[in-house]
Amino acid sequence: MRKLLIAANWKMNMYRQEALELTRGIVEQTRFFTFVDIMIAPPFTALEIVKSEIQNTQIQLGAQDVFFEESGAYTGEISPGMLLDAGCAYVIIGHSERRQYFGETNEIINKKVSVALKNHLIPILCVGETWEERNQGRAFLVLNQQILFGLQGIDNEKLSSIVVAYEPVWAIGTGKSANKEQVQEVHAYLRDVIKEFTSSNEMAFNIRILYGGSMSPKNAQEILSLKDVDGGLIGGASLKIDSFSSLVQIAESVQKVKEQ
Repeated sequence: MRKLLIAANWKMNMYRQEALELTRGIVEQTRFFTFVDIMIAPPFTALEIVKSEIQNTQIQLGAQDVFFEESGAYTGEISPGMLLDAGCAYVIIGHSERRQYFGETNEIINKKVSVALKNHLIPILCVGETWEERNQGRAFLVLNQQILFGLQGIDNEKLSSIVVAYEPVWAIGTGKSANKEQVQEVHAYLRDVIKEFTSSNEMAFNIRILYGGSMSPKNAQEILSLKDVDGGLIGGASLKIDSFSSLVQIAESVQKVKEQ
């Protein structure tokens, strides 16, 4: 049974004091939820303060990006070792905003996934199509390429810890979410692609695939209950104590039902 993961991506938000207050509130309101995994990915400047607040809790620390080299003259970049040193367990890789605004290619993303796994970080590999690509009937082709290139050269043993996040670009920060049929269709497709790539039904079954397109307390129950959805990569709704804690609570109730 796959355990639901609710992952907060704060993006370029939260000064240190704001991060402190938000984390304390989340810790307080989620302290009794043990059926789900929780991850918070603050900006780099808030990693230390978030880490200090989540110690001795079930919440794990994540980063929003990583560079694909382990050290060197790469001004402004963060190495996987630095993330480990900061206490990170997860790292988000290939988010659509990194692809769109910073020109990250599938090749670059593959290097980041590889170096993260090499350094015992759990990559959350993001994939997703634009509205134009979906309207042109190319959504599954785009997703296929992103998954296959993202995982290229990585052996099955290392792949067993990876997390995939489906984030339809047209539903990120727009308040518009894919309907449940679209979400399930894509998640099932991604699992089939992983099965073919790994030649392992067990591997494909065990890999967690999150949904990352404007999930909120209003639609979370429906989405998280879908067969192939294993949690959420949460953007806007993770910036408020009540909304993020509500998502964790909903996931907790869904997980209990799934385990029955």
